[in-house]
Amino acid sequence: MLNIDKLKQTPHSGYHWDNSSRRFFEGWYYRVTLPQWGQSFAFMYSIDDPSGGQSHSGGAAQILGQNKDYLYRIFPNVKTFWASDQKLALCHWQQEHFNLKSQILEPIIFEEIVKEGYQATDSLNQGYIQDPVTKNYCRWCYEIEFIDGWGNRFYPQEATAGCLSFLPIFDPGWQVLMAHGWATGYIDWNGKKYEFKDVPAYNEKNWGHSFPTKWFWINCNSFKQESDLSLTAAGGIRQVLSWQESVGIIGLHYQGKFYKFDRDNSQLSWQIKPWGSWIMKGKNDNFVIKIEGETDELGTYVRVPTAEGLRFLCRDTVQGHLTLELRDHNDKIIVKDSSCLGGLEIGGSPWDKDWIYGK
Repeated sequence: MLNIDKLKQTPHSGYHWDNSSRRFFEGWYYRVTLPQWGQSFAFMYSIDDPSGGQSHSGGAAQILGQNKDYLYRIFPNVKTFWASDQKLALCHWQQEHFNLKSQILEPIIFEEIVKEGYQATDSLNQGYIQDPVTKNYCRWCYEIEFIDGWGNRFYPQEATAGCLSFLPIFDPGWQVLMAHGWATGYIDWNGKKYEFKDVPAYNEKNWGHSFPTKWFWINCNSFKQESDLSLTAAGGIRQVLSWQESVGIIGLHYQGKFYKFDRDNSQLSWQIKPWGSWIMKGKNDNFVIKIEGETDELGTYVRVPTAEGLRFLCRDTVQGHLTLELRDHNDKIIVKDSSCLGGLEIGGSPWDKDWIYGK
C-alpha cells in the first residue's frame, strides 16, 4: 500500500547543516499568489553560519509583498533558530514573558506568545515581522495543501538537481519542495488584509558552502486557463568540486504528469537580458518547450546569501508576463498558456550584457 505522506515529501526537505563551523547557509522560499487581487507574496527565510560567533552568523526574514513592497528583519541570535533534519519544518522567533524552546507551535499559541518571527512546514506558513523605523508590518498565517512536488504525482519525488545532489559535489544545492499546492488563510500587509481560500502556493530551498556567481529563475503556478499547471525553470553558474559550470533545468507539472528538461535528457538554450526579458527553450526526443517572460517594471532587489553575508544581489518581480508552450515530437500542442503573475529573477553578476547559452 502506498504511503501518500511519504510520496509527498521531496528529497532534501530536511535541514542540511552538519554542526560544523565551516561557512554555511540555508534558505527557504514560500510563495502564495492571489489572482483575485493581482498580487503575489514571497516569503524568504535564511540562516547564515548557524554555529554562531562568525562574522555573518544570524537569521533573516524577507517579504516581497503588496505592490512590490519589501520588508526585511534580522534575527541575529542563531540559538533561537530551529529546523528539522528529517522534514520541512523550521522556525525563528522572539518571545516575551516565556522561555519556550524553539519549536513548531500551534498557530493560536504562536499568535499569543511570539513577539516577532516565523514558523514554516510543508503544511503551514505563519509569522509576524515589523520594520522598527517605518513601522510597516506583515502578519500572515496560511495552511498548505500539497499537490505536486518535483516529479510525477503519486510517485516518489525527485531531487531537483539529480541523484548526485546527495553528494558533496555540486554546491550550492537547490530543491523545489512543492511545485504546486493550494493555500488557505490570510495575509495582513500594513492593515490591508487578504483572506483567501485555495490559491496557488509554491516553495523551494537552497543551501551550501559556496555561492552561485550568476543565475536566473522563472516560476509560475497561476495561469490564465489551466489551474493544474506549474512551471519552474532556472539557469546558473555553480561550483563543481574545483571548477565552475553553467547548468539549467526546466520542470513543468501538468495534470499530474512531470515534464523535465535538463542537460542529461535534453538540449537547453536561453537568452536572458540584464533585465526585462527571459527566453528559455528545451528539446528532447519526446517534447519541445518554449518559455518567454518579460516585464516593464523596474523590479525589486532582495537580499541573497553571499560570501560576505546577505547582500542586494538579486532582482525580482512576481508580476511578470509569462507564456509557455509544450509540444510533443509530432508538433502537437500539449499545453499552451500565459500569466501576468509570473516570477522572474536575475541574480549575481555580471549582468552587463545578454546571457546567451546553447543554440
